[in-house]
Amino acid sequence: MIKKDLGLLLLIVVVGIVVAIINPRFLLPINLANTANLIGLFGILSIGQAFVIITGGIELSVGSLVALLGVLFVDFVAVQEMPWLLALPLILVLGAVIGAVHGWLITRLNLQPFVVTLCGLLIYRGAARFYTADGTAGFAFGQNFPDLEFLTAGRFYGVPNTFITLVIIAVVMWIMLHRSVFGRYLYAIGKNEEAARYSGIRTGRMIMSAYVICGLLTALSAIYFAMYTRSISPASHGQFYELYAIAAAVLGGFSLRGGEGSIVGVVLGTVLLQELQNLVNLLGIPSSLNFAVMGGVILIGVLIDQQWHAIRAKRRIISAARQTETRLSSEGSLPMVANQD
Repeated sequence: MIKKDLGLLLLIVVVGIVVAIINPRFLLPINLANTANLIGLFGILSIGQAFVIITGGIELSVGSLVALLGVLFVDFVAVQEMPWLLALPLILVLGAVIGAVHGWLITRLNLQPFVVTLCGLLIYRGAARFYTADGTAGFAFGQNFPDLEFLTAGRFYGVPNTFITLVIIAVVMWIMLHRSVFGRYLYAIGKNEEAARYSGIRTGRMIMSAYVICGLLTALSAIYFAMYTRSISPASHGQFYELYAIAAAVLGGFSLRGGEGSIVGVVLGTVLLQELQNLVNLLGIPSSLNFAVMGGVILIGVLIDQQWHAIRAKRRIISAARQTETRLSSEGSLPMVANQD
């Protein structure tokens, strides 16, 4: 765990103590369980976003994808009566394919990630609304799928299964990002894509892989959100979820420039965001201010990242100057030693 992660963990503890003092209901088991469930839902989404951000890209269409893929999953299972064991992998594959298309447009056609994913945001939201004729997709009264509901919305000894899934995914992605060649290549691309390409890294494939991972995790998150709400209005479902994912990644130390960040950090960023959301709800602050909180969090995260880069750059300059001074002084002393001999 790096210094940024430790600082974020300390902030989470401090905010939690303050919230508990202001409103003791924060520590009620039901409130903690509900918060853990939301952390799981948004954490999966945020990890996918983090993989794209680390390459220096951005994925703005995740909220609309949550709506579209959620609508499709509910329709397949509840209306078309497709077995959920078939519908679930089908949605996951569809999410991965959409991610691959985004990566292909960015790497092969040299389009900007912002443009590609912004267009996706509009296209997928429109497609979801068209698919439902601007109606609401949901399960019929009394329609139950016990196994599916337990896996997606159930609890294991009081712990939401969404949170357990987040922990499992975080461990797998931590190994992939921090203990594999794949992860080192992603960091290298985020630091300097051109240098990475000249060093032999197939940057196009790596960037496309990042978008595929993001699409896959977004699809999984869409399924969880669909089973959590059990009804989806495409006009509003998943709206601004991309902001939550970006904010969690930025808070977790992922630089929007690319090349920095940790999986532990993005999970802690998600925890802090949901803690703040819980604070807003417990204090009776109007929910309309949620977006203001998100905007403020992103702004603060970017400012901290910018100042952190400035401090590190200053330290590198000072260190290089000292090394140069030491080398020059040592080189200047060599002739004096020779003359004494």
